[in-house]
Amino acid sequence: MRWRRSRRSRLGGEADRATFRTLHTAGLAAPALREGLTTASATRAARHLRALLGVPALALTDDRAVLAWDGSDDHHREHAARLAQQAVASGRTTVAGPGDLDCRRTGCAVRHAIVAPIVVDDRIVGTLQAYADHSSGALVRATDEVTRWMAGQLELAELSGSRTRLAEAELRALRAQISPHFVYNSLTTIASFVRTDPDRARDLLLDFADFTRYSFRRHGDYTTLADELKSVERYLLLEQARFGDRLQVTLRIAPEVLPVVVPYLCIQPLVENAVKHGLARSDGVGRISIVAHDAGQSCVLEVEDNGAGEDPDRVRRALAGDTDQDSVGLGNVDQRLRTTFGDDHGLVVETAPGAGTKVTVRVPKFAPGVSAG
Repeated sequence: MRWRRSRRSRLGGEADRATFRTLHTAGLAAPALREGLTTASATRAARHLRALLGVPALALTDDRAVLAWDGSDDHHREHAARLAQQAVASGRTTVAGPGDLDCRRTGCAVRHAIVAPIVVDDRIVGTLQAYADHSSGALVRATDEVTRWMAGQLELAELSGSRTRLAEAELRALRAQISPHFVYNSLTTIASFVRTDPDRARDLLLDFADFTRYSFRRHGDYTTLADELKSVERYLLLEQARFGDRLQVTLRIAPEVLPVVVPYLCIQPLVENAVKHGLARSDGVGRISIVAHDAGQSCVLEVEDNGAGEDPDRVRRALAGDTDQDSVGLGNVDQRLRTTFGDDHGLVVETAPGAGTKVTVRVPKFAPGVSAG
């Protein structure tokens, strides 16, 4: 019994409980800060930051204006912008005393303000201001530590925003990258059927219209695998009309994976590469296989061709974003998959000269924050 009581004391002492409370409170503030420093995020984070510091009032500002105030004695809010500008100008933590705050209200709990600049990537983006009835070295150090932790969260927000903007820019580039030759050749093929087979020409024209409408749509970063594969099917119908028996396609899609959400335009570039490489042997038949199957918590999709294959080093450079590589969209798709689902979900490419190419995509069936628009 003595051993059990002693063990409980070590695990459940006041120091442990204080640590748990601090970590829990910091965890409550983190999601808002990872959205960046805005009025909305500052308002949500301020009360948790005030709890971390244990002060009567707290303000968050950008480099000029007050974004949020939490706590009592909000008549001091009028001083926050001026104090922020002074701290930004000096670039260091400052302590404002009763003379700086000029407060004559009886019973006011605020007599001092500790103002710490928030530095992100060597830029001062705002300040954290802790208001209290007294100033101490411990409170100054605590304010500095919380400010440094905040800066880390805001850096993560900027990184996330940069990756999102990069993915959006790459998606726009991918839309623009739809081959003009494909458009020209598709329309030429459709025109060739107008007299000999007008019904087929009409159907192909509708497929072309649907394909281009999907490729250039302006809403949503994500789509279902079903919609993505419908667009791929239209693309392949147009290519088969052009190449005839030289292009043979096999599709094996498990119905249960059709609702899985994937980044928009993440399958088509893989199929376009497969067609291009599958037909690289001028005297041969290009065989393209597209397989999607259930793998427990994940969906696995494989695009394979029997074409000329590729130098693995060249593929690695394409996945790394080398714009000199002509593998259509591989680096784009790989980056967007990693941004959406994590670095474990990039493309896996198996290839060698003369051995064809197989590209495997593994995506989770469900991912937080990922839904078809």
